[in-house]
Amino acid sequence: MRLAPIFQPETRRPSPKPIQVDLRKVFVVGTSLWSLALIITVCLWLADIEPLGPALVCASGVVIGLMLLIWERINRKEYRRLGE
Repeated sequence: MRLAPIFQPETRRPSPKPIQVDLRKVFVVGTSLWSLALIITVCLWLADIEPLGPALVCASGVVIGLMLLIWERINRKEYRRLGE
């Protein structure tokens, strides 16, 4: 029966172990892409091709990426311990 794991949790298969990922690399790549997009949108704004809105969105992406890098630095030991 397909609903057996819902009604009988002991019949479930064990959960897979989480994959350990280096979050620093993920956040650096994402922040770099937002930075590149910010440079492009600012150039387009200076050339009066695009409004300022897209540049502000890209700037927000860069700020969030930097905050995530700080978070990763502070919590590195904790999430690596959970991945073991």
